[in-house]
Amino acid sequence: MPKFAPEEVAADAVPVVRQETKTTGEEPLDWRPLFRHECTFNPVIFQDVMLNLIKNPNINSSWLFRADILHDTSKKNSKDGLKTPSSDVGDVPVIPSFDGFGLQRYMIRRLIPRSTMRDKPMDQTCLIYQREGCDIEGSLQKHLVVYLPHVSSEAEMPFYHPTVRGIAFHHEWSPAESRGSVSISYLYFEGGERPEKLTRTALHLLQAVYKHGQGRADGYQKRVHHDLLVPQARVQNTYTALKQKYARTLIGSWAESTDPTKHVFEDICIAAFLIELWTDMYGKNPFPGFVDIGCGNGLLVYILNLEGFKGWGFDARSRKSWSTYGIDLKTPTGVQKSLQQLILLPPPVSRDGLAEISSEDFRAELVHDGRFPKGTFIISNHADELTPWTPILAAISDCPFIMIPCCSHDLTGARFRAPAPKDKKKADSAYSSLVSWVAQITADCGWVAEQEMLRIPSTRNAAIVGRKRQGDVSAVDIGAIVDRYGGTAGYLETVVKLVKSTNLDAKH
Repeated sequence: MPKFAPEEVAADAVPVVRQETKTTGEEPLDWRPLFRHECTFNPVIFQDVMLNLIKNPNINSSWLFRADILHDTSKKNSKDGLKTPSSDVGDVPVIPSFDGFGLQRYMIRRLIPRSTMRDKPMDQTCLIYQREGCDIEGSLQKHLVVYLPHVSSEAEMPFYHPTVRGIAFHHEWSPAESRGSVSISYLYFEGGERPEKLTRTALHLLQAVYKHGQGRADGYQKRVHHDLLVPQARVQNTYTALKQKYARTLIGSWAESTDPTKHVFEDICIAAFLIELWTDMYGKNPFPGFVDIGCGNGLLVYILNLEGFKGWGFDARSRKSWSTYGIDLKTPTGVQKSLQQLILLPPPVSRDGLAEISSEDFRAELVHDGRFPKGTFIISNHADELTPWTPILAAISDCPFIMIPCCSHDLTGARFRAPAPKDKKKADSAYSSLVSWVAQITADCGWVAEQEMLRIPSTRNAAIVGRKRQGDVSAVDIGAIVDRYGGTAGYLETVVKLVKSTNLDAKH
């Protein structure tokens, strides 16, 4: 892709777009062009990119979650012309006319900020225009996309939006030369300040259009797809509610040496996703309970219990934070009992040799056999050694699950590099290879391996959900699957070492 090096348009340059006035003699509104860049992406790509940016404003601003589309009508799909929005949308700006352009699509979106404590949502009209007569063969093709925020003054503008009355993106294309340009213009508030920050924002906005447009022209295809299992809006709304209820207290009382903000926000995100996933799975039916294998700091277990989803978690090593949960939030002490120190020894692992190990070295009460009541939802969140075992344990007990892989281990518990994906369209990185490998184990165990890229502050954000089966669980040959993926030799020795180290920790 060519380097982004836009031309800064002179302050006294002729405007790229001219808005028609309603009254004879009235001064035209001053849409001021700021930057222009040559491009090799055509109008179809430009419109596709702009539509994606309209629907996903978070691409341009980390302060925003998403956009909710309140109104969308196009001339192409309407026999009666562009429809006006319903009255419940509120007051909307008058649709402007631009010299030489005809309106093709009329949209209204609501920008949803990440923090509603700092700024409120804001409605914005998004208009897509096309040059009249641009369908004539050989003519210069021009397209225009305009954003009009629903505010009447600079003081009403939220933090996450540039303090301007309007933003316009203009695309010009020569079919004969297969080249064109893209530019950005502002409609400033009358008499308002024009700080350097506004100019930098314009540069950033144009860069996003150029980057995505040139990427499409160069053959880039999106690999990561979000919100396949649960709608984005539902998860983000639940996340916002959970964050406002728990984040400040949890961060302030963090007992671990790790970064509290990362862990708190990440687990709140996962909890929000699970709550919405379970809403779809169980509806008004009783929730069957959950178990978090390798629960670590136990925060996810704690949050889910606070929200009324009863379950428990265990880890090979207890954490300092376990005893602190519930104190600051004044929750029942029973929540703390939902976290236990246990080491998992899956049923396929041979128990031969256990009798020879002294009771002092091996405390049987610290070992769990990996069998759970049928229907219990298994959570495997960055469970490391237990990750490849998750779909196998789920098949043994006939339990749905979610698995979020992190570090790569085989069935023996040893570190290893998973083989590259057979699908050459997928990346062959270590993490992508691990995700593909455990997804294949999932499918071999008879589960439909649904995948979701979670919106969490971690690069290890791929989730595999097993909630649907292909065939009866009794038909799965667990032993054959375990052998196919390397067997369990050495797993028992790893467990014994963990138990010994746990005993030493307890003595000290």
